[in-house]
Amino acid sequence: MTALRQTWQTYLRGIRVYMREPAYLGMTLTQPIIWLLLFGALFKSVTHIPGFHGASYIDFLTPGVVVMLAVFSAGWTGMGFIEDINGGVMDRMLTSPVWRGALNAGSVIYAAATVVVQTLVIVFLGLALGADYKGGIGGVLLMILVAALLAASFASLSNGVGVLARQRETLIGAVTFVQLPLAFLSAALMQPSLVPGWIRNVARFNPVNWAAEAARGAAMQKIDWGLVGSRIALLAALAVLCGMFATRAFAKYQRSL
Repeated sequence: MTALRQTWQTYLRGIRVYMREPAYLGMTLTQPIIWLLLFGALFKSVTHIPGFHGASYIDFLTPGVVVMLAVFSAGWTGMGFIEDINGGVMDRMLTSPVWRGALNAGSVIYAAATVVVQTLVIVFLGLALGADYKGGIGGVLLMILVAALLAASFASLSNGVGVLARQRETLIGAVTFVQLPLAFLSAALMQPSLVPGWIRNVARFNPVNWAAEAARGAAMQKIDWGLVGSRIALLAALAVLCGMFATRAFAKYQRSL
């Protein structure tokens, strides 16, 4: 069985589990709607603050919600492998000749596909609320790519931490520890010109901020290829590094058996 086929089978396994949970399927599709409507209503008055560029907060917010959902959705991917460990499924899988990277890659593709669906929901809802995608279809597709790359990074990190920790509580603590700080230390919800200088300095090294800048620079204005290209390169490099970390985590877990 080739590595590609192994990856595909791991992806299909995630999809089957997903489709057997209608409540989770409903929440996955409803969550982006709630977030866009909630944050859009809560912060819409910031457009009146001196220094805010643009007349529509929906234009600013839509890419931010896309990025935040990528982080919050993909961050829990490792829970599936913790369930496999507790149920003895992981040990049986690792006795087979499956490539360890395929276990991570398949689940990462599944997480990225989920984020793509959520992003499409946000795109159409934003359009209904008056969002102006000045980047056109190409810009929207780039925004989807950015969200998928960010989701891939966080899904791999979640998988690696989950396999190494083997405890739900540890993964829950790790995920909640980083999700909100990374989201609020970025340009997802607020323009950089309106936040303290130290937050702008930290945001330069924050992958969530890279994604927010790239998504906004692609979809909500004439595409800034320099900004978008550099941020996509950074996100792609991060996804590769996180994938390597997760693959090594599976190997370390196997050695501990």
